[in-house]
Order: sequence, then C-alpha cells, then structure tokens
Amino acid sequence: MTSVEVCGYDEFMKVVEANKGKTIFAYFTGSKDANGLSWCPDCTTAEPIVRAELSKLPEGSVFIYCQTGDRPYWKNPENNFRTKLKVTAVPTLMKYGTPQKLVEEELFVPELVHMLFTED
Repeated sequence: MTSVEVCGYDEFMKVVEANKGKTIFAYFTGSKDANGLSWCPDCTTAEPIVRAELSKLPEGSVFIYCQTGDRPYWKNPENNFRTKLKVTAVPTLMKYGTPQKLVEEELFVPELVHMLFTED
C-alpha cells in the first residue's frame, strides 16, 4: 500500500493520474493550520479511526490523504471537489471511481471503514 498526502484538487488529480489502473482510496479532510489542527471537528475525530484501518488496505492499492483547503474555499459550492468529484462533505472516504464512500459520522465507525477497505 502506498500512502500519499496532497493539498488541493490539482495535486490530488496528479496522484490519481500517476496511479492509473490501481485501486485508489481517497480521504478528503479540511486543511490543517500551522498547529496541525483541522478547521473541521468531524475530520479531527475521524482521522485516527481511518488511519488505524490503513493496514487493512488491499496490497498494491493507493491511499491519498487530501486536504481540501480552508473553510471559506470548502464552503464555496463551486469548488472543484464539489463540482468535479461530487465530494459534498468532509470528512469523506471513497474508493475512487466507484460509488462506495463513507461520509462524516459514518467514519466514526471502525467497522464501516474496515468494510470499505476490504470489500470488492
């Protein structure tokens, strides 16, 4: 499993492009400040749960940790995450290119994260 951290839509799409043909899991979170704290309280709660399940990822898959930007950018209905990727809430964890995703409080449940990572 490869893990990559990116900031913003353009960086995210570059990593997706570089990993074409692989299974990609993407975690979208509110960006962090200089102290490493996200403006999104749900993101702060979900992150350790998601990270704890990373060992369950299929071999050869790619995990992209993507900071979506500051709160004003995220709240803009025209941002690229909303318009191009249909990510309407943070945190969101998705199996890229499939309808499979977990959003907000669903990510507080380790069993759901585990299922997303392990089911075909």
